[in-house]
Amino acid sequence: MLEPLRQGLPPLNLSAASDAASCALPARYEAVGDARHFTRKTLDQWDLGDRFDDVCLVVSELVTNALRHALPPGAPRQLPQEPPVRLHLMRWTARLVCAVRDPSDDSPVARDSDDFSAESGRGLFLVDSFSDSWGWHPMAGALSGKVVWALFRLPRPAGDTCPGA
Repeated sequence: MLEPLRQGLPPLNLSAASDAASCALPARYEAVGDARHFTRKTLDQWDLGDRFDDVCLVVSELVTNALRHALPPGAPRQLPQEPPVRLHLMRWTARLVCAVRDPSDDSPVARDSDDFSAESGRGLFLVDSFSDSWGWHPMAGALSGKVVWALFRLPRPAGDTCPGA
C-alpha cells in the first residue's frame, strides 16, 4: 500500500498553477500548530476551506515527521539563516499539493504496525489514507535534504476540460 515511497509528483501542468504559498517552520513542536494555522488561512483564501480537515491532518503528520525524524539530535533549535522545515501549499485547477521540505537525506520509512491503538508510528499510514497520493524526492542542486509531498484531487470547476491541471 505504501510502495513505492520514492516517487515523483504526477505530471502537473505548471502553466495551470493558480496559487502557491509557503511558510518557514522553526525546529520546535509548536510549529505543527503554526502549520495548521497557515493551512487554514491559505485554504480559506483559496475557497478550499471544505478540504481543511483532510489536508490539515496530512500537513500535521508531514510536519511532525520532519521535526521528529529529519532533524539531527542536538541540532540547534533555531538556525539563523535557513529554517529547518518549510511547508509549501500549491494549487492547480484540480489538484492541491502539500509539500514539506526538511534537511535530512534519509527516506521516509513507513512502519508496518497492526497496533492501531499506538500513539505514534502511523503518520505515513494516515498520509496515505487521507491523500490521493504521496511520495518524496531528494532536493537537487545546492539544497540538501528532501521533500515529502501529498496530493489531493479537487473537484473541477464546471466547464473545465484542461488536462493535467
